[in-house]
Amino acid sequence: MKKQLIVIGTHDKIDLPELGIEDLECKIDTGAFTSTIHCSKINLVVRDGKQQLDFCVLDKWHPQFNDVIHTATDFWEKKVKSSNGVSETRYVIKTKAVLFGTTYPISFTLSNRRKMRFPVLIGKKFLKRKFLVDVSKKDLSFNQKTV
Repeated sequence: MKKQLIVIGTHDKIDLPELGIEDLECKIDTGAFTSTIHCSKINLVVRDGKQQLDFCVLDKWHPQFNDVIHTATDFWEKKVKSSNGVSETRYVIKTKAVLFGTTYPISFTLSNRRKMRFPVLIGKKFLKRKFLVDVSKKDLSFNQKTV
């Protein structure tokens, strides 16, 4: 029996409970392989002889910015090629995302997206085998949450 895919629109709002953020706008981007989140104050630090990654989700210009410094101990680096063909190395973290009332594990690359309309891109690695994108729809998960 084939798994029923959930229909999602071109953009929605996502909850990130481990990062203390709800209803954060995200763009569903089938052209992107990885998911990305806008972060600031990204710093690699050494504590007790171990490397850790400090970061803030969003920045002071975003209305949902809370200036909380998060620390990741489970992170890695990944080379990412942007839509304009430029490659850059980014840190990747694991966290949880809530869409349609279900909590999913997700990996995000950390990037400065301040000039972008959406602070989060959801890429096809996360979407695969879970969601079907309907480009005529938007905010399906958020609207279900508010009903």
